[in-house]
Amino acid sequence: MKAARTYPEPSAIPLDEAGEVAGVLDLMFTGAALGVHRRFLPGASTARFAGALAGRPRLVANRVGGLAAEYVRIGLGSSTVAPSTRDRRFADPAWTESPLLRKVVQSYLATSTMVEGLVQDVPLEWQDRERVSFLVSNLLAAAAPSNNPLLSPVAWKAMIDSGGVSALQGLRNLVSDLAAAPRVPTMVPPDAYEVGRDLAVTPGAVVLRTPMFELIQYQPRTETVLATPLLMVPPTINKFYIMDLASQRSLIEYLVGQGVQVFLVSWRNPDARHSKWGIDAYARAVLEALETTRTVAGAGSAHLLGACSGGILGALVASYLAAEGRQEQLASLTLMVTLLDQTRAGTAGAIVDENIARAATAASRARGYLDGKQLAEVFAWLRPGDLVWSYWVNNYLQGRTPPAFDILYWNADTTRMPARLHRDFLGLAMSNALTRPGGATLLGHEVDLSQVLLDSYVVAGSADHICPWRNCYASTQLLGGKSRFVLSTNGHIASVVNPPGNKKSSFRVAEDSPADPDDWAASASSTAGSWWPDYARWLGERSGERVAAPEAPGGDRFRVLGDAPGSYVLDR
Repeated sequence: MKAARTYPEPSAIPLDEAGEVAGVLDLMFTGAALGVHRRFLPGASTARFAGALAGRPRLVANRVGGLAAEYVRIGLGSSTVAPSTRDRRFADPAWTESPLLRKVVQSYLATSTMVEGLVQDVPLEWQDRERVSFLVSNLLAAAAPSNNPLLSPVAWKAMIDSGGVSALQGLRNLVSDLAAAPRVPTMVPPDAYEVGRDLAVTPGAVVLRTPMFELIQYQPRTETVLATPLLMVPPTINKFYIMDLASQRSLIEYLVGQGVQVFLVSWRNPDARHSKWGIDAYARAVLEALETTRTVAGAGSAHLLGACSGGILGALVASYLAAEGRQEQLASLTLMVTLLDQTRAGTAGAIVDENIARAATAASRARGYLDGKQLAEVFAWLRPGDLVWSYWVNNYLQGRTPPAFDILYWNADTTRMPARLHRDFLGLAMSNALTRPGGATLLGHEVDLSQVLLDSYVVAGSADHICPWRNCYASTQLLGGKSRFVLSTNGHIASVVNPPGNKKSSFRVAEDSPADPDDWAASASSTAGSWWPDYARWLGERSGERVAAPEAPGGDRFRVLGDAPGSYVLDR
């Protein structure tokens, strides 16, 4: 049993090791603390790429020569270069009907292909390749002629149709967005929704309030319920209502309708006063919520569900209970879009190094917290085409107000993270501590996920740019019990907000979880629709008999303190 600090400081991690395992949480948390602009500055990887190009003059000459030949064809009007039918940037007919604009688009696409080809042609270490690819892709996305107000046909049409008002409104929108973080185009009007009226509307009651969280018990919708309750632990950097979005798009609403007794942790939005709340403190909060859930439901055990960083907390708590000999208090563990193994976690994992991590923790320590608005900015620049430049065109070039979208409203409704928790998560991720028994400690116990002998349900998204699905799959090998891995054909958020009836959605699942994720993929079968019904069945098989639904929330020890969604979720 370790008595040392909970997690190693980033400064104590060797640079080569940190660079090898750094994962997506590192990028999220360092970028938010230090500013997203650092991601676009040339660095050692760029220098190594330039050196590799200099040593391969023939390769460069072939690429440049091919581009020059294509430029000639473009000038003569014989080029066949054309945007993909899926490329919405050039959907306006003017891009292809105007000879000048067509040549501009063809030149841009040809140049982009040449630059991307150079990056792929040069042999680089995975870190350097990911870093250079990230920089190049962002620069190319920014350089798209569709972003240029002098070239964009939609900008000209909007200005003509509005008599110039669109240009003034666009400038007003730009100035407003640059005035405060996150300094990216507004993705949804700030008054588009109201929490408690449009979002987070599933009936329930707050049955426990502590300085750190509120516990919400949701009202049953069936005469009988599953005897074993479910406790949800949302991310620590966002509001909980991603689990309870609009009606018909709420996982909580769906599970309650299936007879599941749902309880949920609503985290307080911390400020500088709470800077010393770390992983140990948050784990104690989950343990308190779990004990209350079991008491109120009159159950010997409860299912534990964690999403993203809440999933990391859930896994840590499960390991702690196993070390304490109290694992029977948990009926199962669910991890949604959660990274326990951050080895080579894609682009995000390649960008962070030891010095950046150390500077980021110092920045949040000085302020007392990590600002969620700055974190939202980092998220946006991971997908600039969808989350930056499309809104640049809509908001600034056309002077329009973006349409209402509940997920983007939730994404903009950010929270802060205490400086100690920020440091702990970064230290945990930089050393990839959860992949090694004893690599970390929690509340005085060594963390060993292999001793978590519970059945687990692990959900990932095949298009998730935040938590790559193969890294999520690794959780099935770290946990000691039998895992059911579900791969949804969606991204990070749409994998969670995945209601039945979505014809574009499907998921893959297999009965076994072999060590190699590609072996799993080869044996997995695909099912059309949402994974929610599969999950409800899985919970039902592990929840005992159905019992009469409780007549009222709370109990003798836990009086109702207010209606859902509670008060903490309203803090800004």
